[in-house]
Amino acid sequence: MTQILKQIAPYFRLIRVGNLTFLAILLYVIEKWVATPLLAIAHFGEIMPTWILILLILSIMFIAAGGYVINDYFDVKIDKINRPDDLIVTRHISRDGAMRLFLVLSIVGVLLGMVVAWWGRSWTLGMILIVIPGLLWFYSASYKRQLLIGNIVVAFMSALVPLLIAIINADYLHHLYRETLSYTPIVGHLYLWCGGFALFAFIITIAREIVKDIEDKLGDCEMECRTIPIVWGDTTAKIITTGTLITAASLIGYVAFAVLPFPHEWRTLSTRYVIFGLITPIIGTLILLWSAKTPQEYHHTQLVIKFVMFMGVLYSFVIQQNLLSL
Repeated sequence: MTQILKQIAPYFRLIRVGNLTFLAILLYVIEKWVATPLLAIAHFGEIMPTWILILLILSIMFIAAGGYVINDYFDVKIDKINRPDDLIVTRHISRDGAMRLFLVLSIVGVLLGMVVAWWGRSWTLGMILIVIPGLLWFYSASYKRQLLIGNIVVAFMSALVPLLIAIINADYLHHLYRETLSYTPIVGHLYLWCGGFALFAFIITIAREIVKDIEDKLGDCEMECRTIPIVWGDTTAKIITTGTLITAASLIGYVAFAVLPFPHEWRTLSTRYVIFGLITPIIGTLILLWSAKTPQEYHHTQLVIKFVMFMGVLYSFVIQQNLLSL
């Protein structure tokens, strides 16, 4: 048993199991803690069966896993410099094997997603899930080495995840109720609330990607990548990251304190959550960012940014309680 675990451990590292788990949690909480309460308020009830939600989660996890594989496939030379101890492709799995794994994961993910799209009569979801593996390919092969484009592509794909919940629910509602759906604002509300999480994911991912570029600067230079720290310098990269994180904190504060009509019993919880669970970690991130000098220190900064994103996702529970009280 121990020998088997040792053999499969590199594959778990290759597909970033921790990141895939985060994607699963994100999709689940956006559906259960945001979309479902909104539908309940509009007297539609929960429309997405559990098995459809599971298939959607598995679809995104498989497609994302394929993306991580193809990223490492194209980054072998860079990873030999930046993180030689974590090199998996060529050390534990051949390049041909990695390519086959990418194709299998992507095809399975798309097929699972097609079942979800068929159930929800959502051509939009189907097209998105078909396009994403190709986008991941081009990102890994080219976009990530270009100034700003790679950062924006990754942030865009991160933002798509919560929006998928709005898309599938809205399209299924259109299928069920057609023109009568125009008499209720539910579709707009779904896109508004899920879009808020999408915007948060986009901004935080931009910040994390820039910090990651600073961390990987040595290897990226060898491969002639044109990332922000290489083209404009570390200080400019830190200034841009600081701006994105301050923007995220400002938006969080505005939504929490000026937009959401919390009842009194939830106002205190929301305030404490925002201050200690989101604003304080963002301040800590900025301190770590400006004091960081080594790749390891930038890696720790990156991890704190991931924590901020995770806490932002869990804030949906507070929003759920607010929605249920309306």
